Amino acid sequence: MKATNVVIFGAGKIGITIADFLNGSGDYAVTIADSDQRALRRAAKAEVETRPVDVTDDKARKRAIQGNDVVISALPYYLNVPVAETARGAGAHYFDLTEDIATTRAIRKLADDADTAFVPQCGLAPGFISIVAHDLAKRFEKLDAVKMRVGALPQFPSNELMYNLTWSTDGLINEYCNGCEAIVDGKRTELRPLEGAEHFSLDGITYEAFNTSGGLGTLAETLERKVRNLDYKTVRYPGHRDLVRMLARDLRLCDRRPLFREVLENAVPATTQDVVLVFVTVTGWNDGELMQESFARKIYSGIVNGKMRSAIQITTAAGACAMVDLVVAKRLPQSGFVTQESADFKDFIANRFGRHYAGSGVGRREGDRGK
Repeated sequence: MKATNVVIFGAGKIGITIADFLNGSGDYAVTIADSDQRALRRAAKAEVETRPVDVTDDKARKRAIQGNDVVISALPYYLNVPVAETARGAGAHYFDLTEDIATTRAIRKLADDADTAFVPQCGLAPGFISIVAHDLAKRFEKLDAVKMRVGALPQFPSNELMYNLTWSTDGLINEYCNGCEAIVDGKRTELRPLEGAEHFSLDGITYEAFNTSGGLGTLAETLERKVRNLDYKTVRYPGHRDLVRMLARDLRLCDRRPLFREVLENAVPATTQDVVLVFVTVTGWNDGELMQESFARKIYSGIVNGKMRSAIQITTAAGACAMVDLVVAKRLPQSGFVTQESADFKDFIANRFGRHYAGSGVGRREGDRGK
């Protein structure tokens, strides 16, 4: 069987993990493209082909995409649109990891009348969280509320923020500074980030959650006029929100995002010892009775394909690779704009990559036992 040719733009931690997952399946011929030579040397350890490419160079980008069936952007969100434009011109399926609403809208326009699939917002949130929420929502005759909560947290918090960097700093700042889509009392609206604080407990641990941008993906549009209230909130340990709001609002770092990034990256250490928490609650009516269904899961860092991966690497890469697999297998639309919630939950969770969300033991803490 002929391997599917894939080019991944971006040799960061997530890009390399996606390459390793796809390459390890034996069904994909993977190339990682980046302009950073150090990043490419790290990518070479994943035993995939590497290619130095300046993604801002139109001709270089076109050459890198030519001959590939699938293009995946693991780049910062502000570089995605040119990659998507070139993928369309080359007749390749396009995927990305963006949480940025404006970028997704631009890619949606590109997808109009396209002959191939455009699947932005892959990964965890947006991504898997929308697939779970949509699956739960379909179980009700009439919907009342959909609450989506996701957190990528350190297992061993040890600073005042109770947080470590686990993924893109640009994406994190976007979440804390951009407007948050929601449905309130049946009307689509935009909420202010870092507001709507709430607390809940899971497995004996107390968490806080608050509004952040981008996690809903396209679900607000999908469920408009079907649900009374729909929102997405990021989960953190208690106290984090107040400190971040001081930085973002009182010190106005949302207006000086390069400085915000410098502050975070120079003061908040990264970690691979993390845990991803997914918590979705849906309420609605069946047979005239108000009912509730919930989905809760924790995914821990662990060894995958012989390599130690953080939980955010595992979940983000698994989400993207599962969507690629489903498109290649023709279990999803083959052309135009494809939402995350277009994927059937059962198809996703049964997928060889999606299974990382299924509690199979991959990514569990040392000492956890299978059930």
